[in-house]
Amino acid sequence: MSNEQQIFLIAQGQQSQHRWRRNLARLGDAKATDSIVDWDAGITLGRNQGNWNTPWDDRVSRKHALIRWTGEGLYVERLAEGRNPIFFQGDKQDKFVCQVGEHFVIGQTTFTVVRQHAQVNRSHPYAVTEHAFTQEQLRQTRYRDSSSRVEALNRLPEIIGVSGSDEELCLRVVNLLLHSVTRANWVALIAAGESNNVDVPEGKKTANTRKLSDKELEIMHWDARVLTGHDFNPSGQLIQKAITTKQSILHLWQHSSSPTSGPTSGPASDSIPGANYTQSENIDWAFCVPLPQGDTRDWTIYVAGNFDDSLRQTASSPESAMADELQDDLKFTELLATTLGSLRLNRLLHQRQQSLRPFFSPVVLNALAQRDPEQVLEPREADVSVLFCDLRGFSKRSEESAENLLELLKRVSVALGVTTSQVLRMGGVVGDFHGDAAMGFWGWPIGDPHTSVTNACLAALAIRAEFESASQQTNHALQDFRVGIGIASGKAVAGRIGTTDQVKVTVFGPVVNLASRLEGLTKYVHAPIVIDEATAKLAKQHLNDKQIRTRRLAQVLPAGLTQPVWIHELLPPEGTDSPLSQRDLDIFEQAVVCFQAGKWSDAFRLLHQVPADDEVKDFLTVYIASHSRVPPPDWNGVIRMQSK
Repeated sequence: MSNEQQIFLIAQGQQSQHRWRRNLARLGDAKATDSIVDWDAGITLGRNQGNWNTPWDDRVSRKHALIRWTGEGLYVERLAEGRNPIFFQGDKQDKFVCQVGEHFVIGQTTFTVVRQHAQVNRSHPYAVTEHAFTQEQLRQTRYRDSSSRVEALNRLPEIIGVSGSDEELCLRVVNLLLHSVTRANWVALIAAGESNNVDVPEGKKTANTRKLSDKELEIMHWDARVLTGHDFNPSGQLIQKAITTKQSILHLWQHSSSPTSGPTSGPASDSIPGANYTQSENIDWAFCVPLPQGDTRDWTIYVAGNFDDSLRQTASSPESAMADELQDDLKFTELLATTLGSLRLNRLLHQRQQSLRPFFSPVVLNALAQRDPEQVLEPREADVSVLFCDLRGFSKRSEESAENLLELLKRVSVALGVTTSQVLRMGGVVGDFHGDAAMGFWGWPIGDPHTSVTNACLAALAIRAEFESASQQTNHALQDFRVGIGIASGKAVAGRIGTTDQVKVTVFGPVVNLASRLEGLTKYVHAPIVIDEATAKLAKQHLNDKQIRTRRLAQVLPAGLTQPVWIHELLPPEGTDSPLSQRDLDIFEQAVVCFQAGKWSDAFRLLHQVPADDEVKDFLTVYIASHSRVPPPDWNGVIRMQSK
């Protein structure tokens, strides 16, 4: 925590809970939650202006005043939208500079500029008595005023929900505690970091032992009940004890005029030896309650205040009576800390899950949320369908855009976004990117070969449709791009795959290589989508001709593979997106049968009955023509591909 004094603006309405406190000296640290980001121009005070709002006062307009810290004072200017006047030094004023210690009033809310300092104090006098309370001890204590405590706790979920950052969360919780713990003069939320330096006698070190330094303690937010000139110096000894023991710790101090009462008996208290003690920083007591750890830092709630003189005068054992008197507040703060810790942990987990969305598909995130991540991500064999989608025209556009590569990158990103969005929409996993190509797969972490195939095929048709639609729109980012898509289905290993240095969630196996080869074949057979035999068979079983159609193209041996495969084209239903009729597909199938049987003249004649604008038939007609319509002597029905 910085040693510099800080300047704050404190807003106080008619009720104690109608209050906030903002740091004016941090105007360079604008947050997205503030009403405007340009602090040099000022920020807006109003009834609904982010962290600077006064929702309790309907006499404050939605945008009422512009304020700006000048370094010497707070410049205040009433905006045109501000219906009611601003009072400063007893007069209505539209522009003025409010110095430290001065205030101005809008409606029923007073805004005061104060200078205060907060720093953890390592040299605090030891407490006369120290009381430690476990959760079980505090929860056995009955509330004296349970209704108001429950009402305050009921506000916690709302506080968590509307707090977009730890800063907002801290100031709202501190305000709630000041309102609920009526004896408290100071309340703070303090975070402590980890340290490897341990200053504990040998034999007494535990896994929770930490040595805390000033740099490792951060006062996240603090506030005082009344405007005083006193600085806030929470006890470092008290904070350290609460963190290391994971218990709620209460320290009691005495005025120098009061006699030391000696040790306090009982299992929940330890007397700290000494003779003359003084009141610490104008407080009689302070307690510190640790929150359940939700991240790498320990959070604690620190509360300090004073007793009424009547309690000191009437109690026969002042320290014991004071400790009993504070147990209600301690119990409430501990319960609030536990609830806050749990809600905050849930929020942190949600934020982490959101941050993982660019890296994990929703189906993977859902599995991670329901099961042990190690089990989910552990590589295992699964029946998968793998889709490869490659951009056509990328190399040509790269040469043409050599002087404007960033613009090309944007266009490629849009193109790849089409593929990934459709893969995710159909419940797939985006496995990898290869330059201008993307790979997605289905069947892991939740396996169903039937669903995997159908979803992969529907995703491929959606990708094709989106690119074809873009090609018809002038100046569309995807106008010059086409796609080639290959889909193969079979067994593979899916999960967390990689080396000790780098891993990714992807799929591995021959079926992946086959899908890549099929995508490459789209360039030669002039079909936008090519699938293997296994995919075609399952797709026809589980989808009707109103959803998809397929046609056999040929039996080929892709370059780099040792076994021939039947390749099929995946087509949309008959209509404007696919002018080929069912009769055309039947004729094409007859041509394929003749081609396989070596009856190339018959195959050539049948292929010419397919509409001329069908480019796919050209793959076979050109192959037949290149051999003068006569199959080679060793013809076995397999076309050998010479390149990928």
